[in-house]
Amino acid sequence: MRVRGTHLFTIDALLGPVVDVGQTPTGHRRVIPIIGGTVSGGLTGTVLPGGADWNLARPDGSTELWARYEIRLVGGAVVSVTNTAVHAADSPVPLLTTPQFDVGADGPVELRVGAFVGLLTPRLDEGRVQIDVHRLTAEP
Repeated sequence: MRVRGTHLFTIDALLGPVVDVGQTPTGHRRVIPIIGGTVSGGLTGTVLPGGADWNLARPDGSTELWARYEIRLVGGAVVSVTNTAVHAADSPVPLLTTPQFDVGADGPVELRVGAFVGLLTPRLDEGRVQIDVHRLTAEP
């Protein structure tokens, strides 16, 4: 068996100023607002403002990413995205993430099930991140 990835779409998320929560019992917490952006490729739409990445620098040097935001597709459907990852300080770019999608009846319901991987490329000097979303499938 092999695993195959198929590119579905790209999210280009615009980031707002970082809110530094500071040191907590679990590590150093930062909240990175998601203030807009675009969706292109197999889906077309916009990233809605109001989401964020609740980023945690853990005591062992790893970083935990937990982002939640919504995208509005051209036809009007809204898709909720939760994207997670834990990576080492020296992880190569792009970073691997695990996106999950909450989709209403008027949206791309095929995103409700399956295994997905995101390739997250930080472009922090531009105030954005790019996430290429792939569907994983098993092949004999």
